[in-house]
Amino acid sequence: MKIHEYQGKEIFRRYGLAVPRGLPAFSVDEAVRAAKSLPGPVWVVKAQIHAGGRGKAGGVKLARSLDEVRTLASQILGMQLVTHQTGPAGQKVRRLLIEDGADIRKELYVGMVVDRATQRVALMASSEGGMDIEEVAAKTPEKIHKVFVDPKAGLTDAEADDVARRIGIPDASVPAARAMLQGLYNVFDETDASLAEINPLILTGDGRVVALDAKLNFDANALFRHPEIVEMRDLDEEDPAEVEASKFDLSYISLDGNIGCLVNGAGLAMATMDTIKLYGGTPANFLDVGGGATAEKVTAAFKIMLRNPKVKAILVNIFGGIMKCDTIAEGVVAASRAVGLQVPLVVRMKGTNEDAGRKILAESGLPIITAANMAEAAEKVVAATKGK
Repeated sequence: MKIHEYQGKEIFRRYGLAVPRGLPAFSVDEAVRAAKSLPGPVWVVKAQIHAGGRGKAGGVKLARSLDEVRTLASQILGMQLVTHQTGPAGQKVRRLLIEDGADIRKELYVGMVVDRATQRVALMASSEGGMDIEEVAAKTPEKIHKVFVDPKAGLTDAEADDVARRIGIPDASVPAARAMLQGLYNVFDETDASLAEINPLILTGDGRVVALDAKLNFDANALFRHPEIVEMRDLDEEDPAEVEASKFDLSYISLDGNIGCLVNGAGLAMATMDTIKLYGGTPANFLDVGGGATAEKVTAAFKIMLRNPKVKAILVNIFGGIMKCDTIAEGVVAASRAVGLQVPLVVRMKGTNEDAGRKILAESGLPIITAANMAEAAEKVVAATKGK
């Protein structure tokens, strides 16, 4: 789950991290009122969407008067902001952050993720802030410094100080940088974040260390522990199909292909998409119905997949362990009838009650194409999209 920059900074403030003074605004008038409540004489008008690259796309502007705040807010609010992370369709700007201007002496980068190789939180820091960190990693990897944090000790003073000096923090500002880095680690750890990023982290003219941006993503599986974070969810920023899928406890992600996939188990779903690609097709989605699929759940899954006009065929690939094949077969038949299925449907099922499941499909009277294994299923569904 993602949240907006202004929400991330609210969390940062609770953990004692230094951030600029700022207020969210949902209208032009609110933007002007927010600016009036801040000292000025320079304000930053920032688009709030769940994507990076806002500044390069024209979503972050400096204002030097209240009239200019009004003008810029009018221009940015409601615009379709296209960045390298939104795709060509862009994202509509519905919220703004009005912030104090900052005296920027140096821009830095700090980020934290989980490193699966070491099974620890990885702190990454660079002197090259304000840029795409992927570009820095590709062209000048020596400028990215990493620390793999021991979960028992946390980010130590020595580790924080060493990283701060490596990215160009002067000695007088090292204590402030240490507090920022350790505070960010605490945020990451205690909120069950999957990403915590400050780009840029700035050093001001008077030596302060300030988080000029805040990007936080959270592990959806841990949100039950954080109702206050769940309340920050902005459904306008999410794919409507993915929002609908979450209502039925379906794990769904839209993709660019034309073959709908309904699978039980994330690993099998990934393998299914790989097999489709191997046989020359392209999956239209990742969809894991989990281990407790019902006819209602399968019907919901079919409806969500078929909302995508690109879908030319559907592949159902089920391994019957906890989930029994006959239960899935009943769900597939009910769903096909409920949605008036008009695209080819290929079903491969293996495991518990598979013979009973195949019988239900065969006796349904529906034009369901069956397959004995994944390769055959992928081959048949790809052929079906081509009218063969």
